Amino acid sequence: MLLHSTNTALARRLQVGERSMLSAIGKRSVMGAVAVTRMGLAGDEQADLSVHGGLDKAVYAYPLEHYPYWQAQRRAHGVSLFDEALPHGFMGENLTVSGLLEQEVWVGDRLHFAQCMLRVDAPRQPCGKFVAVMGYPQAARDMVRTRRCGWYLSVVQTGSVQAGEGFTLEPGPRALCVGDALLAQGAKHLRS
Repeated sequence: MLLHSTNTALARRLQVGERSMLSAIGKRSVMGAVAVTRMGLAGDEQADLSVHGGLDKAVYAYPLEHYPYWQAQRRAHGVSLFDEALPHGFMGENLTVSGLLEQEVWVGDRLHFAQCMLRVDAPRQPCGKFVAVMGYPQAARDMVRTRRCGWYLSVVQTGSVQAGEGFTLEPGPRALCVGDALLAQGAKHLRS
């Protein structure tokens, strides 16, 4: 398992239809080691702490393996006319990882990095800001249907992370994998 990039953003205005709202979904890769505090990565903000951020959702990880799917979906919906790869952080994630998917990670598992430890707490629920960035109305439904959601992490041990480092997974109680947790919580998106 590998950390491909660490991504942060400051909150800024995002146009969603007729509304303008504050969002930090537009993450950008950061070079070098990034401090991990109880509330997340140094230099990162969340605009709405009721749904993103806080102790239980301090860090958001997303599998790099899903990027080609979203690029194809955007192209199929006429959002992206070119084959240009989506940049790391595009999904709003702090950690772009590979080697671990939603059906292989369980609520309560711990990710061990060289300088810190994070615990899996919940799947990411798609929101209006995600739909706006993806550029097509069915994006939230597609995230739930395909279980390509990534997962929120709390910080067990503060420290730092750096792109290019490996990490290991320590299994937790194994009661509910992230993909199934998303389906259990997000069935409303499948009906819309």
